[in-house]
Amino acid sequence: MKPIESLSGSGSGSTKARGGALGAILGTSAVGVAVMLVGMASSVVTARWFGVEGKGEFSAIVFWPTLLAGLLSFGLPTSLIYNRRSRPEQSADVVRAGFLFQLPVCVLAGLAAWFGLPAWMGNYSEPIVRIAQWYTVLMLPLLLAMGLLSALAQSEENFRLYNGLRLYVPLSNLAGLLALWAGGWLNQASASLVYLGTSLAVLVWSLYRLKGQLAVGWFGRFADKGAVKSLFGYGSRVYGVELLGTLYGQCDKLIILALLSPRAFGLYTVVYTLSRVFNVVQTAVSSVAFPKVTGQDPDRVVATVSRAFRLSFVLMLLALVPGLIVGRWLLGLLYGPPFLESATAFGLLSLECIIGGGSWILATSFNALGRPGLVAIRQAIALAATIGLLFALAPEYGLNGVAAAMLIGACCRLAITIAAMKLALKAPLKSVLFDASDWRFLRERLLRQA
Repeated sequence: MKPIESLSGSGSGSTKARGGALGAILGTSAVGVAVMLVGMASSVVTARWFGVEGKGEFSAIVFWPTLLAGLLSFGLPTSLIYNRRSRPEQSADVVRAGFLFQLPVCVLAGLAAWFGLPAWMGNYSEPIVRIAQWYTVLMLPLLLAMGLLSALAQSEENFRLYNGLRLYVPLSNLAGLLALWAGGWLNQASASLVYLGTSLAVLVWSLYRLKGQLAVGWFGRFADKGAVKSLFGYGSRVYGVELLGTLYGQCDKLIILALLSPRAFGLYTVVYTLSRVFNVVQTAVSSVAFPKVTGQDPDRVVATVSRAFRLSFVLMLLALVPGLIVGRWLLGLLYGPPFLESATAFGLLSLECIIGGGSWILATSFNALGRPGLVAIRQAIALAATIGLLFALAPEYGLNGVAAAMLIGACCRLAITIAAMKLALKAPLKSVLFDASDWRFLRERLLRQA
């Protein structure tokens, strides 16, 4: 298998990202850093104002719609990208089917959340539970719609709009929180209302920006019913992967909500958010790589994805030690001394973030080749191991036990993914893990971007 010569391949059209894949990755990484910094600032504001326990209560409120949006996407955003890239003639029917399907989903999920949250949030006060109910019911449709709009922007290689969707919501949230703080009006209810308002505003903006792609004859007949079948067919296959990924990414918080106190949840959400800085580059690589390699021949897909994995993984490991030192200092400086008791969990979660992010980059090769079932098997095995470890370690070791369980699960995912690439895609192990030309390749592409 020959390594490809370039990650470039900028598409045609005015909405395409300029500068090829590397330029899109660098831009998306920069936005990822900005999103992380803005999210950290919002976390600082709420932690300082609410305290550790109050921070845990607010985090519990905003957690539920994010979880449900991941559970109820049914693989449609990824399928929308795949089908619009591989079958552009079916684009209008694919877009319309995806949005219309989510309408009844929002109604049913909202009812389930309204009646289910009081049981799951038994450790929280009644006012906090009621805020969580209203926030979940109103925010869920906004998040599902933005997920499809983000996928539509990615399928167009319009990474400027995609990154705008990622950045403008948290940036507006921060501005709203600071305004409430300055006026002395900041509480869990007002902060939740700000989050709803900013999400709605960004949603309206993105709808306007994509109005051309959304002119699909919403109330007419489907021109090609095969497009609907293709959308849900691929979506059903990739949904298993995404469902398990969501459960894997949120099972730690679900178990803390059920077994530990609001204080523990407040500590954990702070260090978890801070540790995600180590996943900025890898998340950008995954977001750009999937639409870029979809539809290419298998050798090219594996070579491109493997090189992206190797470069990003090494770079983030090099950043780990100084990042941990700076992160622990920031934990005490920004959030306050009470949050320093979670410093060990921060270190474990940071390493978990890098390993898990690397494994997800490799997993995009299976999705791009239309074989998401292999990733689902990987996710299922890792999820089962992680949940078992969480129940075993969380009651005894608290947050450190939760973080250790997540780290072991990430290692399982990486090992299984590499094994699957060797067995199913016939990718030599050496070509996945090492290539002496990587740094020359990176230097050449950086010079080209300059």
